[in-house]
Amino acid sequence: MQQEHAILEGFLGALRNLPDVHLDSDQVELEARQSGRFYDARINLRIADRPITLLVEAKKAVYPRDVHQALWQFKKYGNTLAPDRETLSMLVAESISPGAKDLLREERIGYFDSGGSLFLPARGAYLFIDKPPPKSLERSVRSIFSRRRAQVLLALLVRHQDWFGVTEIAKESKVAPSTASEVLSQLDRFEWAESRGQGPSKERRLRQPGALLDAWAKQQAMARPPAMRRYYVSGYKADSLLEHVGRIFNAHHVTYAVTSEAAAQRYAPFLSTVSVVRARVFTRDAADAAVAELDARVVNEGFNFAVLETKFPGELLFREQLGGVWFAPPVQVYLDLQRGEGRAKELADHLRRERIKF
Repeated sequence: MQQEHAILEGFLGALRNLPDVHLDSDQVELEARQSGRFYDARINLRIADRPITLLVEAKKAVYPRDVHQALWQFKKYGNTLAPDRETLSMLVAESISPGAKDLLREERIGYFDSGGSLFLPARGAYLFIDKPPPKSLERSVRSIFSRRRAQVLLALLVRHQDWFGVTEIAKESKVAPSTASEVLSQLDRFEWAESRGQGPSKERRLRQPGALLDAWAKQQAMARPPAMRRYYVSGYKADSLLEHVGRIFNAHHVTYAVTSEAAAQRYAPFLSTVSVVRARVFTRDAADAAVAELDARVVNEGFNFAVLETKFPGELLFREQLGGVWFAPPVQVYLDLQRGEGRAKELADHLRRERIKF
């Protein structure tokens, strides 16, 4: 209750700071549920001299699933409580996910979050303020795409047409069942997954793989890139260097996966040539020996071979061997290209259209 009051007070403060918005009274009903009503606050105000009543529900966080649950209440009661004036339904929360905001606007339900975003679709007094999401939501979203959780997402995207139980997806992605369960619950909140069955037999699969990949790509573009060691290997162009790296790394039993431009070009040819071969590598000692045999020279600029240090073997899940060389899966390649320069984004879009296809 204390948290709901804080959110509602923030909303009231935002209303008071808007031009031509006047609250009918500073005394706002904030404990409506105790009177048997479904809403948390009822606010009477005037916008440009138009009388409006806001029926407000307060939550800590709002995801698409929460919007669907609230719509029934709003539609049932929203037009019956103040017949003499326009009545608007509002959801206010500490954080509201982008997908939830889209749904609320489609249904013409108002919203406000602690980041300062506001949507109030009154007739003749349409208000829309769009600000960056609050840090609490950013942290929540960012955590889904980090470390072990990312392995679960990669497994789901690689096999996006398959149904998985918690135990099965945990085994597939090499994480603890608790981690898999946590990720799947988050996907439910964003409505990126669909489910069937109940209890231990409950299964899920992605219903919106494209939306999940879009969100991950956005996070990837903002994230700190992995540590990268740059080398120059003389006497090889990119295509021949790729095969040469594959032979040497395989001989030294290096756990690796070529990614970014060289991998995208192999999966879905697009550029006339690529200048750099980048590889994710887990086995550091074996990789050092392989790099020494390559006669690779450490450089800061003008490199044609790069090693991306990988902290977890799970980051190399679902790699594919083509022509004797191990490649990261297309989804991982697409994500790695989000940090690239030059024509990397163009190459990523081509890979997604031609190979990933969602």
